[in-house]
Amino acid sequence: MIEAVIWDFGGVLTTSPFEAFSRFETERGLPPDIIRRTNANNHWENAWAKFERAEVDLEAFDQLFAAESLALGAEVRGRDVLPLLVGDLRPEMVKALRRVKATFKTGCITNNLPANSIGSLGGRSLYIADVMALFDHVIESAKIGLRKPDPRIYQMMTAALNVDPKNCVYLDDLGVNLKPARDIGMATIKVLNASQAIHELEVVTGLSLR
Repeated sequence: MIEAVIWDFGGVLTTSPFEAFSRFETERGLPPDIIRRTNANNHWENAWAKFERAEVDLEAFDQLFAAESLALGAEVRGRDVLPLLVGDLRPEMVKALRRVKATFKTGCITNNLPANSIGSLGGRSLYIADVMALFDHVIESAKIGLRKPDPRIYQMMTAALNVDPKNCVYLDDLGVNLKPARDIGMATIKVLNASQAIHELEVVTGLSLR
């Protein structure tokens, strides 16, 4: 029996930054996937992980990311990557969230950055704040010093919602973040696109979300 639906934010409720990464790499003549490979290499303790846990400031992140990407084949400044992260909200996913909210508890677990926190995206902040208000509980990595895929962050969410993990559905666009959720008993949905994710969520919840 489903009690709660828990969502990632970027790449789920917004478009994926991976397309922006690819365009940036093509425009700069960089090796394909250099940004994603840098993000994935030593993913527990690399520049990205430290920044999302608010352990380093922007200047340190910029330098660390540059060094790590250079070691993988080409220097990319961390500062240049940050603007690529801001995706557009997916209206159909927001609509699905609203319908889910009417029946189930809702939560959001997001790895975010101190310099780019949810709710601080300029002219879009009011719209995003309206979306974030649909969640019963939100966990942001930069605020708690813990990030996915650390298993503790999922346990914090189920405790906050007062639900059994076995009665939860978790959506994320990254497989590495889905595994810990599955390990504690959650049903998981890997978000490839909005249509696919909504269809799978309809099957799991029994709701009409379109």
